[in-house]
Amino acid sequence: MAGRAQPSGPAGSGGGAPGLLPLLLLLLSAAAIIPRGDGQNLVTEDVTVVEGDVATISCRVKNSDDSVIQLLNPNRQTIYFRDFRPLKDSRFQLVNFSNSELRVSLTNVSISDEGRYFCQLYTDPPQEIYTTITVLVPPRNLVIDIQKETAVEGEEIELNCTAMASRPATTIRWFKGNKELTGKSEVEQWSDMYTVTSQLLLKVGREDDGVPVICLVDHPAVKDLQTQRYLEVMYKPQVRVSQNYPLQGLTREGEPLELTCTAFGKPQPTDMRWLRVDDEMPQHVVVSGSNLLISNLNKTDNGTYRCEASNAVGKSHADYMLFVYDTTATTEPAVHGFTQLPNSAEELDYGDLSGTPVPLTASTEALPTVQLSNASLAFYPDSRAGEEGVIRSVDHAVVGGVVAVVVFAMLCLLIILGRYFARHKGTYFTHEAKGADDAADADTAIINAEGGQNNSEEKKEYFI
Repeated sequence: MAGRAQPSGPAGSGGGAPGLLPLLLLLLSAAAIIPRGDGQNLVTEDVTVVEGDVATISCRVKNSDDSVIQLLNPNRQTIYFRDFRPLKDSRFQLVNFSNSELRVSLTNVSISDEGRYFCQLYTDPPQEIYTTITVLVPPRNLVIDIQKETAVEGEEIELNCTAMASRPATTIRWFKGNKELTGKSEVEQWSDMYTVTSQLLLKVGREDDGVPVICLVDHPAVKDLQTQRYLEVMYKPQVRVSQNYPLQGLTREGEPLELTCTAFGKPQPTDMRWLRVDDEMPQHVVVSGSNLLISNLNKTDNGTYRCEASNAVGKSHADYMLFVYDTTATTEPAVHGFTQLPNSAEELDYGDLSGTPVPLTASTEALPTVQLSNASLAFYPDSRAGEEGVIRSVDHAVVGGVVAVVVFAMLCLLIILGRYFARHKGTYFTHEAKGADDAADADTAIINAEGGQNNSEEKKEYFI
């Protein structure tokens, strides 16, 4: 039988059986010329392994007949013949050997170990099947490079994420917080390795300050490989005006008013001031830092008061519209006092009107809570109106209605008289003027006129 040595003479003739080493060499030379079979009785699987890990190769026989199993490397060098290892590579270790399986492990796998490994079975005819080892290489480094460490709101910045020396090429994904963004990737190949660089263009706003930008890698050799950078965005101050007193919001004549201005920006605003938009600031108004105090309100204080704050990026403001009501006013208007307009179209997304409720956010929660000072509380009177004030307000309403009716009646009378005089205006002629057009002189005109001397005889009176 092929692959089996025959004795050269009788056992006692002195020739003897050949030794183990000549037999092994004979089998190895025969293995090199064994044709590849259809693998109908051999079973194996392809192996995918990460560089540096352990790969396990298994050659199994479905219907064992005690034939010899052999494992060869891609260069067709014998790794194991049955349970014997001719190849001097200690990374190959025997895991299991039987008549139906030969299982071998390969530790510390590298790229050079990738390729086809052959399982051979010495049957008649011989059989051969191969398994493929694929080596995965995770990215060596994952780095984010930001064009500008500190950006100003409204700017577009460039970020680059690089995954070096991987196999196969990696897929890079971008996230800003929990929102996925789209970048543009380029792949470079060096020998069997791939370097991928992804570029992201991002327009930043004040809401992006402190938000992480994450570069995440999708690769079969690694899970959850990512790196991140935190954005640092500078922006103009965000200004708000709050009314500390009166607490109920209604500003009455003779009562005090206290306003507080709060501003938050990056960098923190360094300059804050109060001004009156439509006129000069009244002399009795007291401005102390971010507070504005009016101890005794009157009608001349009506107007728009503005708080301005600025930092290195720019300037912003918030307005408070003051309307002073009579002391008898008891009902608060639907909208009173606050008006905060955006300084530019970019700020439409960042704040609502100050007169409307504003939900707590990271920026609004950071604003300090302003307490009333002892000095301002000293002159705050009790603004509650009693029953007498309610009756007085009703009397004023009745008197006002009567006056309105009288004024309306007088206006109607004047309109009627005007129309009457306009219709009776013109030139009028008497009976004495009749006949004056054809008369030569005044005496003749009087005689010819109706009722003159010529016609006097026609009018006779009879007495009975």
